[in-house]
Amino acid sequence: MRKRLLAGLALAGALALATTGCSSSNNNAGSSGTGGSGGGKTLTVGFAQTGSESGWRAANTQSMKDAFSDANGFKLIFNAADNKQEAQIAAVRSFINQKVDAIVIAPITVDGWDDVLKEAKDAKIPVILEDRTINVSDDSLYAAWVGDDFKKEGETAGAWAKQTATSPTNMVVLEGTTGSAPALDRATGFKAGATGAPITTLDSQTGNFTRADGKTVMEGFLQKYGNKIQMLFAQNDDMGLGALDAITAAGLTPGKDIKIVTIDATHDGLQALADGKFNYVVECNPLLGPQVADLVKKVVAGESVPKTQVATDQSFTQEQAKAALPDRKY
Repeated sequence: MRKRLLAGLALAGALALATTGCSSSNNNAGSSGTGGSGGGKTLTVGFAQTGSESGWRAANTQSMKDAFSDANGFKLIFNAADNKQEAQIAAVRSFINQKVDAIVIAPITVDGWDDVLKEAKDAKIPVILEDRTINVSDDSLYAAWVGDDFKKEGETAGAWAKQTATSPTNMVVLEGTTGSAPALDRATGFKAGATGAPITTLDSQTGNFTRADGKTVMEGFLQKYGNKIQMLFAQNDDMGLGALDAITAAGLTPGKDIKIVTIDATHDGLQALADGKFNYVVECNPLLGPQVADLVKKVVAGESVPKTQVATDQSFTQEQAKAALPDRKY
């Protein structure tokens, strides 16, 4: 079996975990279930989120909290690791010590998970991966994964870039968190989608999926390359939105002087597209909570589930963004 699930297909210091209960939950107790059978009883679930780095992440967190509510038969113990892998792993160990019924992880990076997942397996606590994928020595260390196809998202963005670059084009790239599945897979997908296009990548640096870092890195690109930059690929909306400020401050017009393609399709991203500041946006659906909650119930009950579940994504032109915005949920 592949060690990496859908190759290409998502917080507090490690020693000071702020494991905050959602709804009316508290952080003291373990499971109120009966050995994983569920039996209509409340299931205690620990969710190790990456952090709060973007609008996408905020929507994802809210979807998870809504799905893992008291009304739906859950007690959620939530931790946001502030994009620090050591803090996230410590949170998972805390969940194991609390004897939760199941653990859900949105992994910050793809590597470094074998040891803690073995500890969860030894404790007979099933693990569901949400949003991001991982590399492990044994796929049985987690029960299932649900998320978006990051490689396909990159391919869609790359195909647009290829169609748009009808003449030699200089591009810069704002990458996501170094070592994360979306950063790796979107880069691979973009390269595949843009194969054969007359695009030269002048520079590619991480903006950590944040608006602030996207602005800072774009400022550096502009200082170094100036008006040689003709296209920007931002691996998420927030970095692209940060780059808009830098582009405008440099006296350039985003969407015209520099064509911009981003991934996520948050409300703010689609608004920038509708306003003509972005040129194309590929969706990454953050509303994964209901699918994850359904998986957790089935896994805890001992049911067989698909190893992978992929969310449905779209892509947007300016006119499509204008039509989608009034009903956009995130």
